[in-house]
Amino acid sequence: MLLDADECQLVLVDYQTRLMPAIGDAAQVLANAVRLAHMAETMGVPMFATEQNPDKLGASMPALGTVLAHAQARVLPKMAFSACADGLADMLRPPERKAPAGNARSLPKHLQKVAPPAAPARNTVVIAGCEAHVCLLQTALELLEDEFEVWVVTDACGSRTERNRDAAYDRLAGNGAELVTTEMVAFEWLRSAQHPQFKAIQALIK
Repeated sequence: MLLDADECQLVLVDYQTRLMPAIGDAAQVLANAVRLAHMAETMGVPMFATEQNPDKLGASMPALGTVLAHAQARVLPKMAFSACADGLADMLRPPERKAPAGNARSLPKHLQKVAPPAAPARNTVVIAGCEAHVCLLQTALELLEDEFEVWVVTDACGSRTERNRDAAYDRLAGNGAELVTTEMVAFEWLRSAQHPQFKAIQALIK
């Protein structure tokens, strides 16, 4: 099973100014998160970010915040460790389309208003973030419980210690999440060197 860009959404968890200095290999973790954000914008993949207790931990890191703003990504402030508790799962689902008023069956067909088509569901969530064993883990596990397909981008995740980070990966894999890397996401979204965005994506990961 490969990732399909048309079925994906990207969630970036808590890359915040007062948290990242404590994360192991923070520079590389952040660089890959920024690559993922650029890739999502280039490929038309909807993007969301979360910020844990931003009054205490700050906003998203500037390098990421710039991409989020340019892509008009939705940013969810939260207090719970799992972003689902603050509404992330609802944000990831397309809004329900209600039939317009005046569609009574008693009216002639040519006067009845046609309900707009429902937005297509994107049930695959590509997710990365910090800390891997806390907010990333709890968010991903709840998304799995909510019947999303969850793909965790391991080289864009971090914790303060490797032991905690690796324990999170073991638990995520055991609960059905797919573990991938930034380049795996890039080339699966592209599928072919003939894709119109191949050169743009290739430039991001070189």
